[in-house]
Amino acid sequence: MAQQQTGSRKRKAPAVEAGAGSSSSQGLAAADGEGPLLPKKQKRPATRRRLVHYLKGREVGARGPAGLQGFEGELRGYAVQRLPELLTERQLDLGTLNKVFASQWLNARQVVCGTKCNTLFVVDVQSGHITRIPLMRDKEAGLAQAQQGCGIHAIELNPSKTLLATGGENPNSLAIYQLPTLDPLCLGDRHGHKDWIFAIAWLSDTVAVSGSRDGTVALWRMDPDMFNGSIAWHSEVGLPVYAHIRPKDVEAIPRASTNPSNRKVRALAFSGKNQELGAVSLDGYFHLWKARSTLSRLLSIRLPYCRENVCLTYCDELSLYAVGSQSHVSFLDPRQRQQNIRPLCSREGGTGVRSLSFYQHIITVGTGHGSLLFYDIRAQKFLEERASASLDSTPGPAGRKLKLACGRGWLNQDDVWVNYFGGMEEFPNALYTHCYNWPEMKLFVAGGPLPSGLHGNYAGLWS
Repeated sequence: MAQQQTGSRKRKAPAVEAGAGSSSSQGLAAADGEGPLLPKKQKRPATRRRLVHYLKGREVGARGPAGLQGFEGELRGYAVQRLPELLTERQLDLGTLNKVFASQWLNARQVVCGTKCNTLFVVDVQSGHITRIPLMRDKEAGLAQAQQGCGIHAIELNPSKTLLATGGENPNSLAIYQLPTLDPLCLGDRHGHKDWIFAIAWLSDTVAVSGSRDGTVALWRMDPDMFNGSIAWHSEVGLPVYAHIRPKDVEAIPRASTNPSNRKVRALAFSGKNQELGAVSLDGYFHLWKARSTLSRLLSIRLPYCRENVCLTYCDELSLYAVGSQSHVSFLDPRQRQQNIRPLCSREGGTGVRSLSFYQHIITVGTGHGSLLFYDIRAQKFLEERASASLDSTPGPAGRKLKLACGRGWLNQDDVWVNYFGGMEEFPNALYTHCYNWPEMKLFVAGGPLPSGLHGNYAGLWS
């Protein structure tokens, strides 16, 4: 993105950062652990105290028998409704990194992130320690030099959490790392995308799809021999040598007559139940493919709100896609001719919905104005503040929409900030990415200033 020039000329309206848009429910897998053990004859605690006991059990690592799975499932359903109002923020220091666009939990204390300044790093949410991960380079050197200002827009883990897919040093290329070591495995830089990768979705443990600003989606298949040790060699100086792969299938987004030059793929989401891949393009359309060994397009639907459609997520339980736009979240069930769930309005001053995630019937919305909102899809309304948010809190106003406001983060007070934004001391951060760790009842949120010319970051752990 071109940076704005400073000077005495008349100020123009600042460009808005496209951001990443969280687009996958992969980071929202259901908790697998078990809750605290209850004696057989002990009466269950009152409903209001169940979540508290559950969280305390998690803190001390309590375990229980398989017979409590039903009780723990009940607790989880209760937790998804009550957890948001109990969360408190602890900001994480990311130094001078610029805008976190993507994130995923690796384990109970580590989150991997990608930034606009093309940095891939792992942050320890307990110690705050940051480890940078080297990016993979194309076979043909020099292609990445002309791609400054894009960064890493997508990070996705495969279902078994053995592989991680993201961008390479050249943001047009797809990079695959092994987990948990984060050793480089392969790079999709041959006959792939001609522009930035904005979105990634795994179809299985060895098949991934990438969506690009060039208006195409590409299907990549990883050879199992790669991670069985027969291809991943090391050079004489001990540096890993990775394979260079090409896509098995590349499909172009159909050109819309209304805006044929803006068919950039912005977000992807996969339905494992239906084996279908959903995509959102910036020309205001939702596209659906049947995902097998190749991609077969099923339909394209004009979205009700067409400005800044930058994030997409899918809920298997409800068979529902959710699309985030400038001011709304629209819900789509491709099997229904008429959509029965009305769109929700974020009412955040037109700064846009920047990240979305589903868990059961609650959808979490990260806005461009530094706030998190929570929408109950069954009740078709936002979660509201309660008269008392916890057992020990003082009573507060009830009936207001529950909103978590994120901290200030870090902002580079450079010439652009001085000349174009009047040196505003506080500037809300767009929440480009968020991901839950449900077994630990934690939420990682990150982003940075919305205008493209501003340099800064925000990251916080809500628990």
